[in-house]
Amino acid sequence: MISETAPATCDQQVASNPLRALCVARHSFLSEHIARYFATMGVITATWVGLDCAADAVGEAAPDVVICDYDVLANLTLERWEQDALLSKTPVVAVSLTRRADELHLFEIDGIAGFLYLPKLDQAAALRILNAAAARSRYRLGSRMGAPRPVERS
Repeated sequence: MISETAPATCDQQVASNPLRALCVARHSFLSEHIARYFATMGVITATWVGLDCAADAVGEAAPDVVICDYDVLANLTLERWEQDALLSKTPVVAVSLTRRADELHLFEIDGIAGFLYLPKLDQAAALRILNAAAARSRYRLGSRMGAPRPVERS
């Protein structure tokens, strides 16, 4: 089951184009807590438990970023990550209430766009990381084959 939280008023979040995040954790209490936490920052959040079928649940309103509990990601294989319809196409920001960045073993996976340690989180820094992660998926480099090469003549 997926639930959505409307954004709270926040000066740092652009109201005309709010960030959409899917908050994933190992149980509903934690995913709802994470969703409420980021909703107070102006992020439109939806919750999900585990990664199974999460891509099917988001439907047409695809999130800009997935905010996922570290413990859910820690046991995920690279093969599963690459084949997952949601994770392979959406930037993922790992979050934790108990582990700091120096205790993580995730960074062998290129799909992690950032990490947030929730007990020491600064709202402005969190929004910068989430927006940067979301922007990363919107901008793709075009093919070099299609662009004309400038010719310099002397």
